[in-house]
This record gives sequence, C-alpha cells and structure tokens, in this order.
Amino acid sequence: MPNFQDLRIVDNFYQTSSFFPMPTILISTIDDEGETSLGAYSLCFPYYVAGKDYYAMILECRNSSNTAQNLLKRPNCALNFLPDNKKFFKETVRLGYPGDTSKEKMTKLTLSLEDSKVGDKLTRPKIISESYQVFECTWMSDLEDAYKDKAGNLEGYEPPYRSFNGITSKFGAHFILRIDKILMEDKYHNSIINGVKSNNFPKIPVDYGYRDNTHFWYSSSKKYRQEPVPAPKIINIDTVRYAVDRTDPLVKFTDAACMRLARVPRIFLKAAVDGCVKWAKENNITLIDEAEMDIINDKRSKEKK
Repeated sequence: MPNFQDLRIVDNFYQTSSFFPMPTILISTIDDEGETSLGAYSLCFPYYVAGKDYYAMILECRNSSNTAQNLLKRPNCALNFLPDNKKFFKETVRLGYPGDTSKEKMTKLTLSLEDSKVGDKLTRPKIISESYQVFECTWMSDLEDAYKDKAGNLEGYEPPYRSFNGITSKFGAHFILRIDKILMEDKYHNSIINGVKSNNFPKIPVDYGYRDNTHFWYSSSKKYRQEPVPAPKIINIDTVRYAVDRTDPLVKFTDAACMRLARVPRIFLKAAVDGCVKWAKENNITLIDEAEMDIINDKRSKEKK
C-alpha cells in the first residue's frame, strides 16, 4: 500500500496540487477587430451528452482572458484539437501564455487558418487546418441570464456571480458551449464510420496539468491498447418481453429482438426499449426483428448510406 501524504489544496489545484490528465486544445474566437484569436485551454469537457435537444461542452477559464472577453461580446467559437506533434504543442504553450494581446500572439502564428464550416463566416472565427477534429460552438448565454455579464472588467468582477454559466467568481468564468458541428479529418472520420483500430486512431497529446515555473508537462502518444468490454449479464427473456409488451401496443418485438435486448444492462432496459419504439414509429415499422435491431444499434447507419 502506498504511503500517502496530505497535500494542501491551493488555487489552480489541477496544476499545483495534482497530476490531472486533460485535453489540450486551441479555442478560436473573434476579437474586437473582427480577426480570429487563438487561446490554449485544457479545462474544456463534455457537459450535455444526452437527453437534451442539443449537445454541449463546458469551458472553465480566467474571466480576463482574451477568449473569455471575446465570448462575452460574441458567442461563436471553435474548439480545435491538434494531433501529437512537438512543434504544435510548443505553439500551443506560446498561445496559452498570458500577457500578450491577441494581435501580438497571432502575428507570430505558425499554424494555418481556414474559414468556418457553419453559417455566416463574418460571425464565426476561423478554424485550424492542422486539427484532426474541430467542434464549432455557440455560447448559450441565455442560460442563467449570463448574457447580462459584460466584458471589460480585466481586474476582476464583483458579485453577485453565476452558479454555472458566465462570470462565476472574481477571476473565473464558465461557458456552456452548444456544439453546432463536429468536423473530422477524413481518415479519422472514416475510422469512426467503418470501425476504429489502433492504426487509424489519432495521436492525441495529453496535458497532465502540473506545471512548474519553467515547463508545461504533457504525454506523447506512442501506442494504444485495447481492453475487451466485460461480457454482458443476460437478462431473463420474460423480463424483456414484459418491458416491450407494455411500452407501446402498436410496436411489437420478435423473440429474436428480445434476445438482443437481453444483453442490455437492466438499469438501461427501459431507455433502450423506448429508443427502439421511437425509431420504429419514425420509420413506420410495426414489428422489430433482428434486422431492425442491427439498424437501431448502428448509430452511424445513416452516415454509411
């Protein structure tokens, strides 16, 4: 058993008091001159992942940063994910270091920019061509009335603060970013559609949070390992039959389809059955068999057509 020692929790604990694996991305926004500005961030994670009418990320950042100030004025942004490359990470560190203006940072940019793939290009920042994927997003400023927070207080904001969206502390901000479009480099797009393997998985750098006064630390991609998912515990077929028969009288399931559902963990069974029935009604299907289950289980079936 390791000999654990208590470590005091201080500001920026994910950097100063821990080794915390995170993504490393460059966020593009539009500055006051209408030009694209890039900022480096790791505290950006999935937020709304299911059950709503849109999907979203959450960004945590200093409210005085160029990115935060730009978002408070103009809600569109893009999350650019760069592959593992030493020169890319060096540029990311440079763009993430506070102090310089957007114009000073962007004048020395070594990456390539291209137009947004969403809507009016005049209201959208450019995206980075070298990215393996890009999330084009819009800040949901209506949540918690965060649109009332205004840019300009670079020395810190006074209370009251928002709980989860907008200015959340004297020096902090949270932005819930609706994902408008996910763009993927061709070969990785094809791997998701046709089946991901170790040789078609993007090389992704991982930022380990901790940094001292002289260096950022990150992990380079070398080799990916696969671990099989545990074999599912089979639910009694009678339990499945009871669930499907009481869901909708107009949509029936064959025994073979029920056997496929028997592999779903019991806690997710109702949601799985509801999803099957919803798909059936959308496609004018009244009897679900194995062929229909194959289509339902394939989340990418429409993209493969």
